[in-house]
Amino acid sequence: MKTDDNSRRQFLAATVTLAAAAFPAHAQTAQSGAQAELVGQAHWTVKRVNGEDVRLFMWRKENIQGRKRRGTLVFVHGSSVSSTPVFDLQIAGRPESSTMDWFARLGYDTWCFDCEGYGRSDKTRAVNADVSCGADDLAVVSEYIMKATGGAKMLLYGSSSGALRAALFAQRHPERVARLALDAFVWTGEGSPTLAERKKRLAQFRASNRRPIDREMIRSIFTRDHPGTSDLTIVDAFADAVLALDSSVPTGTYIDMSANLPVCDPEKIKVPTLIMRGQYDGIASFQDLSNFFAKLPNPDKQFIVMPGIAHTSTRSKNFALVYHLLEGYFGQPSPVYTGS
Repeated sequence: MKTDDNSRRQFLAATVTLAAAAFPAHAQTAQSGAQAELVGQAHWTVKRVNGEDVRLFMWRKENIQGRKRRGTLVFVHGSSVSSTPVFDLQIAGRPESSTMDWFARLGYDTWCFDCEGYGRSDKTRAVNADVSCGADDLAVVSEYIMKATGGAKMLLYGSSSGALRAALFAQRHPERVARLALDAFVWTGEGSPTLAERKKRLAQFRASNRRPIDREMIRSIFTRDHPGTSDLTIVDAFADAVLALDSSVPTGTYIDMSANLPVCDPEKIKVPTLIMRGQYDGIASFQDLSNFFAKLPNPDKQFIVMPGIAHTSTRSKNFALVYHLLEGYFGQPSPVYTGS
């Protein structure tokens, strides 16, 4: 009888070992980590502009349960929504809906922040919060984050106009950026059907520093480029989170993307860079991004087209592909030999 019990225990132990080996390390971490809630921490910093103090909100999530730290990862939001609905959306039974939780469970110290005029950050100045203003916000936020995390360079991800903000910041402060990921990015806007439509409303955007947003507008983000690419089952939860913080957002990035492109210079972005383009994204044409990519001076660069994805990659049905690409890119070893 004891022999049977020992055999049974050995069999179960071997089964567990084989099951663990069948999953990649990142999948095991994400699945086991999904059982434990990650608690966010609010942080604040101040941007000083023309004698005025502008308070900027930051949100941090990290897994401190014995995981090896894999770097500081900062997320930059786009034109129409603040940071936490995009990067830390909480839906019961769907841990993947929070990008911050996903990467925190992999060992990254994750941060996002609200640009001036969005979410919990100050909205008092009479400004339209354009791309350059957002890059200024990121400069102040990065100082705070680097002090809080020991001064290491940041891993930086921006989407849509958040990618423009991140790119301009990296152009201005390459010494603070370890790796840069630009998703749903645009350079000149040539060949963009979305921006062609947006230009028709340019006078309206220029007439006010803010534009209203509502549930219908938020839903259009998911459907405007190519029906079927986005997971529409989360739209209501996403819209609830967005509208709880804002009923209007600044016009500056819309004006920049409609009338002032390009707003950054690829030849001055000298950090390792990943360009991510959804197959059906209406913001930037493949050729526009190819031209930008060719001018990036750092040989450590990648340009990836994501199949079945439109403008909102992390909310797409193919979100797992996006997470995989980012994990591989941010975890990439530094080259041992560079030829210099």
